Amino acid sequence: MKNMTIEAIAEACNGTIHNIGKNEDKITVCATSVVIDSRKVTRDGIFIATVGARVDGHDFIRQIFEKGALAAVCEKLPQDIDDGGYGVCILVEDSFVALKKIAAYYRQQLDCKVIGITGSVGKTSTKEIIASVVSKRYVTHKTQGNFNNEVGVPLTVLECREDTEVLVLEMGINHFGEMDRLSKIGRPDVMVITNIGECHLEFLGDRDGVLRAKTECFNNMNPDGSVFLNGDDDKLAKVAMVHGRKPVFFGLSGKKDYYATDIEAQGLLGIKATLHSQKGYELAVTIPTPGMHMVNSALSALAIGDYLAIDRSLIAQGIEEVQALGGRSNIIRTDKFTVIDDCYNANPTSMEAAIKLLMRADGLRVAILGDMFELGEDEAALHEKVGRMAASSDIDMIIFIGELSLNMYNGAKPVRDDGVYYYKTVDEALGKLKGIVPKQASVLVKASHSMGFDRIVGLLTGQDK
Repeated sequence: MKNMTIEAIAEACNGTIHNIGKNEDKITVCATSVVIDSRKVTRDGIFIATVGARVDGHDFIRQIFEKGALAAVCEKLPQDIDDGGYGVCILVEDSFVALKKIAAYYRQQLDCKVIGITGSVGKTSTKEIIASVVSKRYVTHKTQGNFNNEVGVPLTVLECREDTEVLVLEMGINHFGEMDRLSKIGRPDVMVITNIGECHLEFLGDRDGVLRAKTECFNNMNPDGSVFLNGDDDKLAKVAMVHGRKPVFFGLSGKKDYYATDIEAQGLLGIKATLHSQKGYELAVTIPTPGMHMVNSALSALAIGDYLAIDRSLIAQGIEEVQALGGRSNIIRTDKFTVIDDCYNANPTSMEAAIKLLMRADGLRVAILGDMFELGEDEAALHEKVGRMAASSDIDMIIFIGELSLNMYNGAKPVRDDGVYYYKTVDEALGKLKGIVPKQASVLVKASHSMGFDRIVGLLTGQDK
């Protein structure tokens, strides 16, 4: 890791170096990695000891030195630090703050373009398709899964190799000020915002609050960089200038800078579309992941491809080779069911998108929907609204699970009485689902992550054994 010596790291995180003694020869050695999981420590790696709800990383400091670690960043020194079993320790006030400061320092050492991606819905799918395109020409590092918060973002930056040419960085927030802190770490050259939806309203108030929180990313991006926005979103469409420059807009309604025509759904097999570039050419592609939102994601990838001067044939290849992640509209086919695994996160906007996706399935359609969290004081009304919308859709069976989802059930019942079920807990539902979900049905599984709906996916796909 370039310029990541003990002295440089200590200076970056305002730490004090202890236990140099016989370890003086280590001071000028560059670290090979920076991790917070002691199991991932490599020789000459840096371990940041953090205090979690169940595990205190400080308990593993001795073990990481046995594995050849270069140094430990910690909030308290080991009591037996002088017994010879320890290497250099860097003492800090707060290990999580130190993690962010160290990552921000390392970002400055990297000679790469950083593409930041945020939005209420579609961050991960957009990150995946952009990374798929960019990787066709450049050495690319991307956020793994949805590792997009104030722990995930700095760790993603720290995982970058020195030869990384483009870093695709997903950035997720739920409070004011978080995006400002994340963008100070990543220092994006480019920002992509997918949409402004009804999410995290408990903390952000309303969609205007979501917009303010998301666009904090502009504060710390490269002032000579570019901003790419979903022009179909009424809030984003009003963003006129960023650092004296007009944003680049993509979208499905009207002729944006990047737009699509000839959109043809292929059921759950994906979607065909002709993508139109600001540069005057068009690409006929088949996006392998279904859903209209994926067309917007593909348009953003086309725009980024043009920005990075990637050949149009490689852009098309990257779009057509993108793969869905588990929990993110991932299609799993078995001999009994076709499961749409979309149980990582949920809000009213993504619920509507997921139900529209289910509607593209052939044959019987089943929606298993659960609680949406962090919706604030309107959570009951928003759940009820989703229930009404689901019941008004051409879905053969709807199963609501969770305490908040009782509101969805109550919203659905006046619209239709048949094929609507409610269970208070996942455990209760697990004992019933196989008995009521018809074989060969397409089944949407959708809820906020903490509901544990991955257990339902496991049950339906046979992965629970």
